[in-house]
Amino acid sequence: MFDKVLIANRGEIALRIIRTCRDLGVRTVAVHSTADADARFVKAADEAVHIGPGAPARSYLNIPNIIGAAVRTGAQAIHPGYGFLSEDPYFAEICADDGITFIGPPPDVMENVGDKATARRLMTEAGLPLLPGTVEPVDSVEAAEAVAAGIGYPLIIKAAAGGGGRGITVVRRPQDLRDAYAGTRASAQAVFKNSAVYMERYLEKTRHIEIQVVCDDFGGAVHLGERDCSVQRRHQKLIEESPSAMVTPELRARLGEAAVAGARAVGYRGAGTVEFLVEAGENAAEDAYWFMEMNARIQVEHPVTELVTGVDLVAEQLRVAAGGPLSVKQEDIEVRGHAIECRINAEDPARNFAPTPGLLETYTVPGGPWVRVDTDYAPGSRVSPYYDSMIGKLIVWGPDRATCIDRTLRALSEFDVSGPGVHTTVPLHQEILDHPEFRRGDIATDFLERHFAL
Repeated sequence: MFDKVLIANRGEIALRIIRTCRDLGVRTVAVHSTADADARFVKAADEAVHIGPGAPARSYLNIPNIIGAAVRTGAQAIHPGYGFLSEDPYFAEICADDGITFIGPPPDVMENVGDKATARRLMTEAGLPLLPGTVEPVDSVEAAEAVAAGIGYPLIIKAAAGGGGRGITVVRRPQDLRDAYAGTRASAQAVFKNSAVYMERYLEKTRHIEIQVVCDDFGGAVHLGERDCSVQRRHQKLIEESPSAMVTPELRARLGEAAVAGARAVGYRGAGTVEFLVEAGENAAEDAYWFMEMNARIQVEHPVTELVTGVDLVAEQLRVAAGGPLSVKQEDIEVRGHAIECRINAEDPARNFAPTPGLLETYTVPGGPWVRVDTDYAPGSRVSPYYDSMIGKLIVWGPDRATCIDRTLRALSEFDVSGPGVHTTVPLHQEILDHPEFRRGDIATDFLERHFAL
């Protein structure tokens, strides 16, 4: 195991990694911007290094400053968390060049799964089903029109380098295709510095089901059940749960086997997530599922998997990166009970989820049995406009889904967050969880659009 790990991230994920490192006897180095100088994760680490001003490009995305901090402090490894540099193969290569272990998959694997079009090709070669569409980028509007004629409408255009719900356009009519194609390419170039896009058939009623996998260098590869991430806004997740209310044991086994096969086919190492679209609705076929993408990092929603399996996913990442085998085998994995995660964002749902940064004059979070809150905020903390608007994650466990929903509603009622101009998604979460269709498990990726005027 490593003696010292630098965490190239901030907020709740940095604090969460620090806690597991402490459990394993590993010293930690926090890097931070000027805006985060007084943050909890900075105080919790054994050492802290200032790496730049608030803007991410000058701090958390500043590779020379991060590598310099690792070299100066003698950190043997860097954990990138999620977001920022977590899926940047160039950063992983620089870590290797400087003799620092990158806690994640090898750079070439990261590059292959990070390019969504390449990942589709590799996964279909591994036998995973794909929706009708392209496995290579579509390089002209004429080619896009030819593809559309073959797969039909509605269809979806996606940035090959996309992620986080960005770089996605749904096209419902042929007359909208040209503008949608040009707009998605321009957006992809601006956000991801890569204009490549691919296309696939768009299904109106699906569930977003993802499988957590962990792989080592000794042939060990396990899946830890599924997470249902279907409650979304603008293709970005709001609520995640495990297990899914609609996934049968037979489908779970098939999805898990497919995810492990895909991970092995690309030579994956560490913790990753294989994401699927699964047909929803009363007439959905049992085997109607399709590979969507693979994320080469720890996910925001990983705690729901931890609560139902008892596996510390960050600890597994550290063991594998340090050259060791997984601590669990597939037969050791058992899903017990149900867990739900609500992303508590400083956003105003009534204003199209506009971020509402500001001072948290009051910040009281729930507690008690079966409740976990991952957060880096406290009373007096300031929600910065520089970073993601998520201020915390509420994760609740119950012996069954109904009990878990009731416990989550109880926990949500205990949140007390206030400050000038600050709004949160807590009231929306309460409405969603108490909605009769959510309670029945009748959810799909269009749930919010169908039931809430947002």
